[in-house]
Amino acid sequence: MNKAIIFLNMGAPRNLDEVEVFLHNMFNDKNIITVKSNLLRSYIAHSIVKDRKEEAKSNYKKIGGFSPLVTNTDIFIENAKKAFPNYHIISIMRYTHPFAFEELKWLQLKGVEDITVIPLYAQYSTTTTKSSLEDLYDALAKANYAPNMHIITRFYKNKSYNQAIIQQIEETLKDDKASDFDLIFSAHSLPQKIIDAGDPYQKEVIENVNILHDMLDEEGLNFKNIHLAYQSKVGPLKWLSPSLEDKLAELRNKKVIIYPISFILDNSETDFELSIEYKEIAKELGFKDYRVAKCLNNNQKFIEAVKSLVKC
Repeated sequence: MNKAIIFLNMGAPRNLDEVEVFLHNMFNDKNIITVKSNLLRSYIAHSIVKDRKEEAKSNYKKIGGFSPLVTNTDIFIENAKKAFPNYHIISIMRYTHPFAFEELKWLQLKGVEDITVIPLYAQYSTTTTKSSLEDLYDALAKANYAPNMHIITRFYKNKSYNQAIIQQIEETLKDDKASDFDLIFSAHSLPQKIIDAGDPYQKEVIENVNILHDMLDEEGLNFKNIHLAYQSKVGPLKWLSPSLEDKLAELRNKKVIIYPISFILDNSETDFELSIEYKEIAKELGFKDYRVAKCLNNNQKFIEAVKSLVKC
């Protein structure tokens, strides 16, 4: 096998000891903390990690002491290996092991000459796709490795990907009527200044929601209303709006399904933030039914989407 597929994602703590490493690497990323001075970024990152590490560890304890992204990535990679038996299948994470350099050196030793790279972010953002690809390019240069590269930068328009999302929503709805529920697509928020600087993420998320709205109508899944909101705001800057908390507060219908539109695999922001923190907020707001759809994880329709993205 001289071909490989590399899946990129941000990574996550495998245990409580890795929480600080994860936070340190994330907040030292120039695409996350966008100040020009490396020294200032390092100081800001140190301050954020110092303030947040104990709370973060406490949150991870509530979901088992590690991020579900780790297990879900392992399962996804095993499914991808079955779907692509003639390819080396590799996972590279941005802020925790497995890091790019070690995985690329392994492929180099195996004589791999052709690599397809798929960041596991359907919509492009400088904070996710660009950051992960820059990390990959730096590692390629360090390894003095120059294979043929096929880069997938976004796939939110892919039909199989969107069909997989609809399957997840249907599984969450079960035998109940869509018309009894509001549906909220919840996207990870970003500081408004990053969008103002030209990041296309918000535009692509909106386009993705519009595509899904049309597909849901075609499937006869007519929710009472369909919304887009943003989660995971941190700090005092202006972030994308409306926030998920504000959106929940304004809904008169007290039955809601949340779909995490910016995540492919379940992680702490779905299993803790959406399924625990926001569920408590919804309870306080008087919601009778609050459901969070699972991410694509091992959905076979998503594997079909990956097949359509790879030049076999």
